[in-house]
Amino acid sequence: MKKTLALSMALATMIGIAGCSQSNDAVSDGATDTQETTTLRFAHFWPATSATHTEVFAPWAQKIEEESDGRLKVEIFPSATLSKADAAYDATSKGMVDIGSQLQGYTAGRFPLTQITELPGLSNSATQMNCMLQTLYDDGVISSEYEDTHLLFMMGTGPGGIHTVDQPINKPDDLKGLRIRRPSAIAGDIIEAAGGTPVGLPVTDVYTSLQRGVLDGLSLPWDAMGSFKLIELSNTHTNIPFYSSAIVVTMNKDKYAGLPKDLQQVIDNNSGKMMAALAGKVFDAEDDKFMAEAQANGDVIIDIPDPLNDPAWRGPLEAGTQKYLKDVEALGLDAQMVYEKAKEASAACKS
Repeated sequence: MKKTLALSMALATMIGIAGCSQSNDAVSDGATDTQETTTLRFAHFWPATSATHTEVFAPWAQKIEEESDGRLKVEIFPSATLSKADAAYDATSKGMVDIGSQLQGYTAGRFPLTQITELPGLSNSATQMNCMLQTLYDDGVISSEYEDTHLLFMMGTGPGGIHTVDQPINKPDDLKGLRIRRPSAIAGDIIEAAGGTPVGLPVTDVYTSLQRGVLDGLSLPWDAMGSFKLIELSNTHTNIPFYSSAIVVTMNKDKYAGLPKDLQQVIDNNSGKMMAALAGKVFDAEDDKFMAEAQANGDVIIDIPDPLNDPAWRGPLEAGTQKYLKDVEALGLDAQMVYEKAKEASAACKS
C-alpha cells in the first residue's frame, strides 16, 4: 500500500513537471514569435499632400518598417502638428519627438556654418545643394553643429526666387518699399541690401499674411510655392537664384542608442548620401512642375539666371554674402574656410 502510494505520488510529480515544461516551452515559443515594435514619432512642417511628405518621408518610413520586419514603425506628423516648424530640431534633441525635420534658417544663429551653403552662387539645383550639404557633413566641416542629435540626412531646396502680386521685380530698385517674407537671415540680408523690407515668419503663416496684405511678396523656391498653395495668391515671379535653404532630418541620440544593433543598421542603411540624392531629385521635379503651373496660369515670369554677373544685382548679392560671412566670423568661427570648402563641394556636386 505504501509502495503504491509512493509510486502514485512520484508519477504525479513527473506529470506535473512535464506539464510545466510543456507550458514553459509554449511561452518560450510564443515569446520568440512575438517581437516588440518600437514606434518612432517623426515631426515635420510640410503638408501631408506635399511631395516632401509623400515621396520622401512616407516611403522612407515604409522602408524602415519593411527592413526591420515590422520591429520599427515610423509615425509621421506633418503640418507642424507635433512640433512647430521652427522647433522640430530642438524637440528632437530633447526627446519630445524621435525624429524631426526643419529648415536651419528657421532658428537664426543656431546653424551658422551650415547656412553658409545657402549663399548665392553655391547651388543651382536641389540635387547640387543636397550633395554639397551631405558632403560637408560627412567630411566633418559642419558636423559639430549637430552633435546633440543623431543626424540622418541633409536636404536642401532648389534656388529661391521672388514672388509678388502685380509687382514685377526686374532690378533691386523694384523691391523698395515692399514687405517680402524672408526664409532665413541670409535671404533677409540680401533683400534688405536690395532695398526691400524683409519679414521673418514661418512658411505655414505666409498664405494668410499674403492674403491679408501683410506681405507684398515672398521669397521661396518653386516647390514650396506649390506645396503651400502660394501660387494661388501670387502672379508675378522672378527666377533669381540668390539663395537656397538647407534642411536637416535628424533623430534623438538616446532613442537611436537604445535600439538593438541590427535596428540601428536599418536606420544607417537608409541615411546619408542615398537619401540626400533622392530628396534632391524630388525637390527638383517639384520646382519644374510648379513653375510650369504658374506659366500655364499666365503669370509673369522674369528670368535672371546669373545674378552674380548681372550689373544691377551683383552689388546687393555680394553685400549680403560678405555681411553674413563677417557675422559668422564675429562668433569666432572660421566662416571663410567653410565658404571655400562649400565652393569645392559645390563644384564637385554640380549636375
